[in-house]
Amino acid sequence: MSTFVVEGGHRLCGEIIPQGAKNEALQILSATLLTDEVVTINNLPDILDVNNLIAMFKDLGVSVTRTGKTSYTFQAKEINISYLDTPEFRKKMSSLRGSVMIIGPLLARYGYAILPKPGGDKIGRRRLDTHILGIMKLGAKFEYKSDERLYEIKADNGLHGEYMLLDEASVTGTANILMAAVLAKGTTTIYNAACEPYLQQLSKMLVAMGAKISGIGSNLLVIDGVERLHGCEHTILPDMIEVGSFIGMAAMTGSDITLKNVSIKDLGVIPDSFRRLGIELNVEGDDIHIPQQEVYEIETFIDGSIMNIADAPWPGLSPDLLSVMLVVATQAKGCVLIHQKMFESRLFFVDKLIDMGAQIILCDPHRAAVIGLGRRDALKASNMVSPDIRAGIALLIAAMSARGTSYIHNIDQIDRGYQDIDKRLNAIGANIIRTS
Repeated sequence: MSTFVVEGGHRLCGEIIPQGAKNEALQILSATLLTDEVVTINNLPDILDVNNLIAMFKDLGVSVTRTGKTSYTFQAKEINISYLDTPEFRKKMSSLRGSVMIIGPLLARYGYAILPKPGGDKIGRRRLDTHILGIMKLGAKFEYKSDERLYEIKADNGLHGEYMLLDEASVTGTANILMAAVLAKGTTTIYNAACEPYLQQLSKMLVAMGAKISGIGSNLLVIDGVERLHGCEHTILPDMIEVGSFIGMAAMTGSDITLKNVSIKDLGVIPDSFRRLGIELNVEGDDIHIPQQEVYEIETFIDGSIMNIADAPWPGLSPDLLSVMLVVATQAKGCVLIHQKMFESRLFFVDKLIDMGAQIILCDPHRAAVIGLGRRDALKASNMVSPDIRAGIALLIAAMSARGTSYIHNIDQIDRGYQDIDKRLNAIGANIIRTS
């Protein structure tokens, strides 16, 4: 298990370029299984979750070639379907949450897939009902094998188009169903579909491969199935969660940072959500400049009541940023209620912040009231363990602003979503040492 040793109190100064989007990358990689032709992907982030999925693809028989620092080609010409029934594959798939999205492509092309109990972050229940019910509507049969704790999924007669109203606007669920539907016979209508920029990117890539999809960017997708897809080239967006993380980090450490090439049009409410916390940020072309601020003050609602920041399906605020916003609020002036609606275990890391001197009341598993210190007292260094990707980066931000030297263990969780985070931050003034 690796550890970050973080000396707090250093101001950062300089430019940083966001990595390619993790959540988009996992969808886009899965879509390469839909064709036997070459697919080129650019701006692929070098992070654990992506690298583990690529390694799994190689074991499946996908030809993978790295053509540049962040560019790869993939050709799923000869997939070894029998590999799905090996203990090795099942172990790998169960340890990587994003691998659930290969089910749709495998069913569409080969009529067979398996689904072990998935792994990933320990942030609460992450049910797969949307995936399963949607794919069943397309004609797949699920059989649960209790002795092996997995579902065996078959579509012996192929998949067929169907109308469906999703029980929730699940991003990965929509992606999985969409990838299965593009090769199904007939027309599929997905209502209450997720419409995040990453889902829009997947849809545009599938259209470039020959799919017929209308309603891209809305919550109503209509897919006319085609017989086969061909290769294409696709470039992944900058990671909006990393952009938000760096905005919060700049404010928390009183730093002057410019984020380059962030794709402003795809950030939605993220910039304005940080402005609600009193953070000054300036849009300059496709860059964001966060100037040094000694004090930032949380806004109130128009009637003077305490600000409430909550997650919501796109175009609402991503739940992945609430951990960062919570830690940033601890050094703001004012009060805010952070309402994490989606995952009931994601706020449990706040006890670490309380140990560091933050004033937080955990109201229940979903809500935390933060009384900002207004920089009257710096957080104190601490010894912490990263429970998940987003809490991990929040704890790193807290440690960078704290007085003294902090230790963050289990940083593999941070590495799952943030590429070379210690090296990139050290290059602009941080003092972070990675130890084993």
